[in-house]
Amino acid sequence: MLALTPEEIIEKVKRPPPLIRPSVSKGAAPPEAINIMRQCWAEQADMRPDFNAVHDQFKKLNHGRKVNIVDTMFQMLEKYSNNLEELIRERTEQLDIEKKKTEQLLNRMLPSSVAEKLKLGMPVDPEEFEEVTIYFSDIVGFTTISAHSTPFQVVDLLNDLYTCFDATINAYNVYKVETIGDAYMVVGGVPVRVSDHAEHVATMALDLLHQSGKFRIRHLPGTPLRSSSNRWRPWRSICCTRAENSASDICRARRYVYG
Repeated sequence: MLALTPEEIIEKVKRPPPLIRPSVSKGAAPPEAINIMRQCWAEQADMRPDFNAVHDQFKKLNHGRKVNIVDTMFQMLEKYSNNLEELIRERTEQLDIEKKKTEQLLNRMLPSSVAEKLKLGMPVDPEEFEEVTIYFSDIVGFTTISAHSTPFQVVDLLNDLYTCFDATINAYNVYKVETIGDAYMVVGGVPVRVSDHAEHVATMALDLLHQSGKFRIRHLPGTPLRSSSNRWRPWRSICCTRAENSASDICRARRYVYG
């Protein structure tokens, strides 16, 4: 079609030559309809079909069905509306899928209660906790292990270990704050206040110690993560119970950090 404004089209029609005619591709309409259109563009008036001839040709084009321009317009609008509804439904489904992915990612980064406030646009005020239990652990000799490993092997080691730990702590009423390198931090009594947080964290620590004893490094299968040897104890955990006057808050920078 013509990439012109209505005013430009009128000016070109008023002042030929050249004669202005739209360019219609073959796929834009049925060939018969394009042929009728070209007949109506004839420069000599006696060469153009009259309305009865156009009506007869469209009737033949519609296989004998009555041609009603209003009905045709309604059919076109209905078809467009149906297509639009289907497109909206597909886009809504895609939006819901992406929204669920975002919510899952947010819930992995932050406690669910904090994530809900952020999604609602509510401020997250600092909270004070009278008693909490904090757990830290790291891999003793991690630097030595890293020196005998490729970067991908180090990533696989930490991913395997923390996947195992994440599955283990799900059985306890605790919250994993973060992992930094080989350090693993878990807290009990935050963000949900419970009276038996020390029991949960202590039992969890024993469970993680048990799991680390069974863990094997993929690229170093002969090196257990924890051995009974006094000379080689690669796994170390520190459990601090009843740390008083703790506080938690959301730190906003380029990303949200809970701690």
